[in-house]
Amino acid sequence: GTRPFLELVLKWLVLLGFILIVASLASAMVFLVRDKGGTRNVARALTFRVGFSIALFALLLFANWMGWISSTGLPVNRSG
Repeated sequence: GTRPFLELVLKWLVLLGFILIVASLASAMVFLVRDKGGTRNVARALTFRVGFSIALFALLLFANWMGWISSTGLPVNRSG
């Protein structure tokens, strides 16, 4: 069915999201070192990072709401 394909697409979208987040953070660091923070490039790169993070979080919330993924939570030891 479409379930394995959907899981594969979601995995690649999450991976792409993390790559974009790390890349924009790295570019902000490069701009900070190169431009000494004198240009707006650092703020722009960090703004993109925040945007990518929010988009990834929204995608995960939507996928959970649609039932495409399920949250399992952390195992809790209740013995004592």
